[in-house]
Amino acid sequence: MEKCDHNKNKLPNCPICIKREAVFNMKKAKLKDYFFGSSPAPFVGRYNYPNINVGILSPQKQDEENWIYDSPKYWAKEKFSIQNIVDLRSQLVNARFVSNVNGVRKREKLIGLSKEVGMASKPVDVEISLKKEPKFAANFDNIMTMTGPKALLQKAVATSNPKIHKKVDKVVDGVDWKATDALKYLYKNNFDENFLSRMLSVGTVGLKHKRKLVPTRWSITAVDDMLGKNILEEIRDYKTKDYEAYFGEHLGNYYIIMFFPHIWSYELFEIHSSGKVNEWSKNGLIYATDYENHEGRKTYVEETAGGYYAPRLAILEKLKKDKRQASVLVLRIITDDYSVPLGVWVTREAARNTLNNKAIGFSSRELMLKYAMIIAKKKFGVNISEILKKSKLLDNIRKQSSLKDFQ
Repeated sequence: MEKCDHNKNKLPNCPICIKREAVFNMKKAKLKDYFFGSSPAPFVGRYNYPNINVGILSPQKQDEENWIYDSPKYWAKEKFSIQNIVDLRSQLVNARFVSNVNGVRKREKLIGLSKEVGMASKPVDVEISLKKEPKFAANFDNIMTMTGPKALLQKAVATSNPKIHKKVDKVVDGVDWKATDALKYLYKNNFDENFLSRMLSVGTVGLKHKRKLVPTRWSITAVDDMLGKNILEEIRDYKTKDYEAYFGEHLGNYYIIMFFPHIWSYELFEIHSSGKVNEWSKNGLIYATDYENHEGRKTYVEETAGGYYAPRLAILEKLKKDKRQASVLVLRIITDDYSVPLGVWVTREAARNTLNNKAIGFSSRELMLKYAMIIAKKKFGVNISEILKKSKLLDNIRKQSSLKDFQ
C-alpha cells in the first residue's frame, strides 16, 4: 500500500489515508462469496461495449436503510465527509455478470433483477452467490460515484417484492414513450436525477424496440443533459436576470456563479487552485473550459465532461424558479480538500448549494467581474484575470454591448 507523510502533505483529506481506512474497514467486514443483502442500485460498465458488465450493488447485509449507500442528495444535505462517503460506497459489493446491451429486450433472469433494482423506490432484498470471495477495490471516477469490491456473479434472486412507484410503472409500460419524455415526466414528479440515471442505465425507458443497457457513466451525463435541455426550452422566452453573483461550495469544490442580463449562454472554467493538476495547462494557466451559446451545444463537451452538464442543470433549475434567463459564467475552483474524485454529483450539489446562498447584486459587469477576481485571489491565491480575457461568453457580451452603441 502507498505510504503517506500526512504531516508533510498537510492535506485535510489525505487520499492515501482515506483509502487505507476503507481497506481496513473491509478487512474487518470479512467479505463472503454468499450473502443476503439489500441492493440500492445497479451498475452498468462500459468496457468491451456492447458486451459489458452489469452489476448488482449491495452491502453484505439486509437493511431497509441501505438506500443511504446510493443517495447523493442526502449526503450533501447532511454534509457527509469524503471519508463518510468512501466508507459507505466501499461496502457495496459489485456482483457482476456479462450481457450484451440489447439483453434488456430478452427474458433473462439476471437482467430482470437488475431492472427491478433500477426501478425500485427502496433497496431490493437479494440473495447473492459469487464465484469467489470479492477482493477489495476502490474505483474512483470523476463522473460515477465510486464503487467497491467486485466479483463475478454465480446466482442472484430477489427475496422480497420490489417496491415500484406507479408513475415508474407507467413509463416502463409506456413502450411508445421516448426516453426523454419518460425522464421529463418522472423529473416533474420529483424523481431525482440519480434515480433517473439508474432507470436509463438498465434500459427501462424509451421506445420498446430501442431499449438497451446504457453504461452508468454515460447515463449520468445523459440525464443531466436531457433535463437541462428541457428546462432551457422553457426559459428562452423569459426576461433577463439582473447582474447577480453567488459563491458557495461542497467538499472542497468552490463555485462563483455570475448571471449577466443577456440571453442564455453558459460557460464553465474549472481551475485547480493548488496548481498540481496541469493536464489543461494553456500558456501557463491551468484550467479546463467549455461553452455554449443561445442555441445550446450540438456536440459533447471536449474538456470538462460531466462536470459541465451537472452544474448547468442546477443553474437552469434556478433560472426556471426565478422565471428568468441569463448568460451565466461559472468558475469552479477545485481545492486540495477535494482529494479523491467522488463523481459528478458533487458538482451538481455544489452548484445547488451555491445558488441557495444569498445573491450579491451589482450595477455593472465590471463590478461583478472585479468581485470574482478578488474572491479568487484572496481565498485561493488564483489570478483569474487572464482566464477571463479568454472567455467566449464575455467576448460575446462585449460585442453585443458595442453594437448597441451604434443603434
